[in-house]
Amino acid sequence: MSKEYELSKEIINLAKQVEQEIKPVFKEINEICEQNSLKVLKAFQKRHISDMHFNSTTGYGYGDIGRDTIEAVFSDVLGAQDSLVRSQFISGTHALTVALFAFLRPADTMLSISGKPYDTLDSVIGIQENASSLKAFGIKYEQIDLVNNEFNKEKIVERLKQGGIKLIEIQRSRGYSLRNSISIEKLEEIIKIIKQIDPNIIVMIDNCYCEFVGTKEPLQVGADVIVGSLIKNLGGGIAPNGAYIAGRKDLVMLASERLTSPGLGKEVGPTLGINKQILQGLFFAPSVVASSLKTAVFASRMLEKLGYITSPKYNEKRADIVQTIEFGNKEDLVKFCQGIQMGSPIDSHSIPEPWDMPGYVNQVIMAAGAFTQGSSIELSCDAPIRPPFVAFMQGGLTYEYGKLGVLKAISNMKE
Repeated sequence: MSKEYELSKEIINLAKQVEQEIKPVFKEINEICEQNSLKVLKAFQKRHISDMHFNSTTGYGYGDIGRDTIEAVFSDVLGAQDSLVRSQFISGTHALTVALFAFLRPADTMLSISGKPYDTLDSVIGIQENASSLKAFGIKYEQIDLVNNEFNKEKIVERLKQGGIKLIEIQRSRGYSLRNSISIEKLEEIIKIIKQIDPNIIVMIDNCYCEFVGTKEPLQVGADVIVGSLIKNLGGGIAPNGAYIAGRKDLVMLASERLTSPGLGKEVGPTLGINKQILQGLFFAPSVVASSLKTAVFASRMLEKLGYITSPKYNEKRADIVQTIEFGNKEDLVKFCQGIQMGSPIDSHSIPEPWDMPGYVNQVIMAAGAFTQGSSIELSCDAPIRPPFVAFMQGGLTYEYGKLGVLKAISNMKE
């Protein structure tokens, strides 16, 4: 490996040492993978998936049996009454936008209880002024920050008792912040508190990066609706685009009529030959998520031993696939991201640089030598260029490829 991949013997020896230390964590990840694989397999068998479900529709997409069955499979896997799984969703942000505009009306109030959502929702909500935002339609926004990585229960209860909240949004993954991701146990606890005060409040979970990290999903602990992307966990690195909204049947119907039009809802939407890729991606997803987690665990321990601050620590319980590394300076951050690109199968010869990316306040560097543009389940690393200069790494279709990418990034940084 030293000769073929231009790695120093010191880095290789450190990697060997780290792999011995992280074996118990890998064992736990494998057990979770097996349980989620069984869940997916049972859903495929329950819905009698066959090659007829791979067929394509065009135009309006009326009577697409593959599309409808895919949504039934996702409902089974996620514990939902109904699901909307569509390639017409451009991204997770798009699906979240559709959901928020579907559920909220002028003068309604949306409350985030996990702090400010991911940067790309700033313009959607109206935190950053935009003529097409929820704020522009008279929808109000409030937020309650986490305190020491915990929900501020006292403040949440106080606000809910005042009334007037239509929807509560919770982002499980950390986004571009240094807080911990939110475990299913903490989610279950806070949802119980919310529903005891007002059972009519819609609890909507941004579940991006979190699917199959554990054995339960938010709908199984009381959430009303969840949203996620197919170029993250549930696409398994095979789905070329798309996202999902899953949960209560009435809410999924509202979302479908916002995605298409009132009166049409889920009945339209051509699949254009994507059915097989969505199904195959979901089938591979438990294993691919496990590989991403193993890559993150390996990276966490390697970088910690090299003196950097990592979160989560290699042996901490995880709720998403995101691994953060705090570099403390722009140079190491950029070199690490560039090294991830060098260790990728696609565009390994390209050198990413920080740039003014649409939807972000700060310049962002994004390394993603992926088969699908923007696919975060494939090995990728991105970061806003701002102190304390933290990289957000995720993905790895296989652990072996993920490990090689991380070693290349470390090598590039240490040169």
